[in-house]
Amino acid sequence: MTQVELLDRDAAEREALRPLGALDLARRLPGLIVSAKEVAATVMHGMHGRRRAGTGETFWQFRPFTFGEPSARIDWRRSARDDRLYVREREWEAAHSVWIWADRSPSMAYVSGLALQSKIDRALVLALALADCLVRGGERVGIPGLTRAFATRDIVERLAERMTQEASRTDYVPAEVPPAEALAPRTQAVIISDFLSDPAIIAATIKAMASRGARGHLVMVNDPVEETFPFNGHMEFRDVDSPARLRVGEAQSFRAIYVKRLAEHRERLRDAARSRGWTFAMHRTDRPASEALLSLRMQLEAGQGG
Repeated sequence: MTQVELLDRDAAEREALRPLGALDLARRLPGLIVSAKEVAATVMHGMHGRRRAGTGETFWQFRPFTFGEPSARIDWRRSARDDRLYVREREWEAAHSVWIWADRSPSMAYVSGLALQSKIDRALVLALALADCLVRGGERVGIPGLTRAFATRDIVERLAERMTQEASRTDYVPAEVPPAEALAPRTQAVIISDFLSDPAIIAATIKAMASRGARGHLVMVNDPVEETFPFNGHMEFRDVDSPARLRVGEAQSFRAIYVKRLAEHRERLRDAARSRGWTFAMHRTDRPASEALLSLRMQLEAGQGG
């Protein structure tokens, strides 16, 4: 299936297909950060974090020193700023790393009048909200190929800042798939995309990332128009990655073929995920983001246990 975006003659929809550059990302991220935190808050109720103090390597928090503990555990620099002694606690060793990647390629900018937000905005909200939930639950989060996995209370802002910095590079070209690099065992990956790429490329990426045993989850984000193909009469279809255009006189005659090809494309993606023990889910941008986030959180918890 080629990366063909469906366009009518509405100027707003054509404008929505512009690539998301650094200025666009910097302008939109504050609002997306707020949305992500709101979505995360709706699914956190009733969830119990796995974070606890232990002998891990990553700093978690300071806590007051308790009489009877070894004095070697006291953090004297932090204690000097207060009238009491503090101990530097580190994360429990069983904390997992989760790698989250959101597609920011041109096709993700599409939005129709039926959607609540564009595919790129929904993908970023899901990615940031998931990161927030995971860190609150005691996990480490990173973006493959861009950051290390870490746990910090401002994880949403930290990841947003790194994505903005990446987009500001003069040589930056948004990738359609994450880096095809092997992830460590006991880690998980979440890839959020419209997956309008060659299934063979996506399958090869999954194979590489899972080669050492990492678990993973694909979330296919679609605009409702891409699901139903509600076009009639004279229409123009344009490839967002090339100058290619296709003008047709009776767009409705393509509907059955399009729906069949889309179903076949998804089945190939589902097979590629299943072959590596990964999961595959679909999410439409006319549905609440909290639905996809809750499903993802449950899948990740199941993956930690399996």
